[in-house]
Amino acid sequence: MLRAYDIIMKKRNSGSLSREEISFMIKNYTSGVIPDYQMSALLMAIFIRGMNPSETAVLTDEMVKSGEVVDMSGIPGIKVDKHSTGGVGDKISLPLAPLVASCGAHVPMMSGRGLGHTGGTLDKLESIPGYRAVFPKEDFIRIVKSAGAAIVGQTGDLAPADKKLYALRDVTATVDSIPLIAASIMSKKIAAGPDALVLDVKTGNGAFMQKFEDALALAKTMVEIGINNKKDVMAMITDMNQPLGRLVGNSLEVIESIKVLRGEDIPDLRELVLAQGSYMLLMSKVAPSLAEARSLLERNITNGRGLEYFAKMIEAQGGNPDVTKDLSLLPVAGRKTEYRAGKAGYISEMLALEVGRAALALGAGREDKDSLIDNSVGFELVKKRGDAVSAGDVIAVIYYNDEAKLKNAAALLDGAVKITAEKPAPRPLIYNVIRDGKVSGYNCGVTV
Repeated sequence: MLRAYDIIMKKRNSGSLSREEISFMIKNYTSGVIPDYQMSALLMAIFIRGMNPSETAVLTDEMVKSGEVVDMSGIPGIKVDKHSTGGVGDKISLPLAPLVASCGAHVPMMSGRGLGHTGGTLDKLESIPGYRAVFPKEDFIRIVKSAGAAIVGQTGDLAPADKKLYALRDVTATVDSIPLIAASIMSKKIAAGPDALVLDVKTGNGAFMQKFEDALALAKTMVEIGINNKKDVMAMITDMNQPLGRLVGNSLEVIESIKVLRGEDIPDLRELVLAQGSYMLLMSKVAPSLAEARSLLERNITNGRGLEYFAKMIEAQGGNPDVTKDLSLLPVAGRKTEYRAGKAGYISEMLALEVGRAALALGAGREDKDSLIDNSVGFELVKKRGDAVSAGDVIAVIYYNDEAKLKNAAALLDGAVKITAEKPAPRPLIYNVIRDGKVSGYNCGVTV
């Protein structure tokens, strides 16, 4: 007879857990039979001892089976999703999903909310007047079918084991475990019903996987889980040492997403949208090659079709589609001030983690899961890494509503911005691609 005590001790002693043992723990914890304290002990044992690929695959599978799986078979073609491990200014999903849909693919995207210094896709979209992120799965399927894309939140019926486990990991210092992160992400994505998945695994100062080696290990693990579940999965390791784009803050990031779809020159955002979108079109068989996929995406930015699909998706989810035409419909704080350079030189760092914490201090994010968000506050980064500045030059514009919060945010910006006499060497925006189990370089021509 299986006992939680014996399973915990086996993992504590570096043993490999069987499918039966993992299934026993997940099923009984989800149903409330196994208490938090025993599951916490197992999570810590996994955190310290790790899991082999087989265990991680089984853990993912059991988490998927803990709830319902969305059936997308009624929608024609290969359904393709994208997931980012999170960062600062990471608004890629907002323009990416409708742009890919405008080319003929269907994009069912389940996203999350921000916690800590990282922004949440759903929080950004909910700054659009009327936008809804929570739907029954039947409506989720209907919106994907009619609008081509939907970006919604996880329902309670999908991977409920993950929801319980994540809440426990968050308070037991067991979040930063590669097998636990991989199983958490992939269980939600598999349950949401896509056939193919593009993963954007961030690395650097503002990422959860700050070390490149950890990001690579996580990417490989998630791709392997996808393969084991008969899903077409690839991963892209991208830079998160400084924020993406020039606008940080929920409503501000919607504005910048619209600007990308209008064809405005925002090099890092545009490149990641095109690079990840190209793989999505290739994997959904809408385009026969990456070059042709990229050409199709670029054309639908130029002719405005991608923006039309963004409006279509917004309207299908209850939001005001006119925001794509009139940016003043989006909430932006009425008070602003300028953050200036204290000396001349080059910006050698604009640390994403500290900028994210500064946005959090303004009220743009959550200190905890129950915190209220101010969608109107944030930053415009006038200068970024590698730019030359003179003393007194404007580095950032701060949009704020509260003087005390402004003071705290400005102090955090002091720790984010580094100015040196020498111009820093450029870093790649995209480090590697993992496709068909192989790691390769990726020369996108954009550096950060």
